[in-house]
Amino acid sequence: MSDIGSENKGKVLVGMSGGVDSCVAALLLVQQGYTVTGGTMDIGSAGSSRDIADAADAASRMGIEHITVDLKESFRENVIEHFMREYEAGRTPNPCVVCNRTIKMGALMDKALKLGFDHIATGHYAWIVRDPSTGKSELHKASYLPKDQSYVLYNLSQERLSHLLLPLGALSKDEVRKIASEHSLVDPHRGESQDICFIPDGDYAAYVTDKTGRESVPGDFIDTSGNVIGRHKGITRYTVGQRKGIGIAADQPLYVLAKDAVRNTVTLGPESELFRTDLVVTDVNLIDRNEEVAGKRFQVKIRYSAKPSDAKIAEFSDGSAKIVFDAPQRALAPGQSAVFYDGTRLVGGGVIQ
Repeated sequence: MSDIGSENKGKVLVGMSGGVDSCVAALLLVQQGYTVTGGTMDIGSAGSSRDIADAADAASRMGIEHITVDLKESFRENVIEHFMREYEAGRTPNPCVVCNRTIKMGALMDKALKLGFDHIATGHYAWIVRDPSTGKSELHKASYLPKDQSYVLYNLSQERLSHLLLPLGALSKDEVRKIASEHSLVDPHRGESQDICFIPDGDYAAYVTDKTGRESVPGDFIDTSGNVIGRHKGITRYTVGQRKGIGIAADQPLYVLAKDAVRNTVTLGPESELFRTDLVVTDVNLIDRNEEVAGKRFQVKIRYSAKPSDAKIAEFSDGSAKIVFDAPQRALAPGQSAVFYDGTRLVGGGVIQ
């Protein structure tokens, strides 16, 4: 291409799904002078073959090499099986968080480094800021906040960050689409990725039943006092905060407050009971593992789509933290991640218990 940079900055494997974001990420790195190879993960999903074909076509248009990386077994073990275990245990997992930790920034990065690449890159909307005086890297929110994806990257370590490039951190989605269109890389209006790529129809309960062969067992709906008020169709069919599809007649709307896989119960109650001011997270990862966070205030997101809320980390030890919010938070779902920020800088996060 005519606008390829002249200075070679190193070899980069770009995780290309065939979509707009990853293809533009690859193009920008070519223009910046990197030796770029497109790498598409074959995770065995229904759309893998299309992703591979689209990515290979875009790579050809850019004049760069394209490879397919077989990660089907790793994806099944680390993402799909984890998702099913968590769902059957009554929790609400976020497989995108797990995938970014174990697959994209795990197995794919390991494969790239073994093949002699200096970096991997993805089309995530987020910033990496490197401090040459300390050698440390910081992860920041994207400049275009409506597309910020830093939340799903909270498990990164300094070592992983040192090998990661995120070229889209300063761009809006419209700007990315414009670049894709100007260079005829890929359909700039191709649909966004599914929330959960291996369950395209969104029926999580049916997916778990199909893969495990275990039907979701009916049990009791109970109120907050433990009184039985009806029968549910299986705990995998309900999510904390859910109102629709409960099917219980009451003098006020009822919401799912909690699920207990051991007792096979689903607790229902009024919406006011969904709000809490504190939570505990485990498996906490800090981007800078030496950062002191106990007693400090941050802005915390309790799910990917949530707005950050002011909070204090009241306690922190052995990878667990107690977070106390200034204002009550709605529908804290065990299995989701709480991620804390200092302004635009992502400090760390953990799994809600």
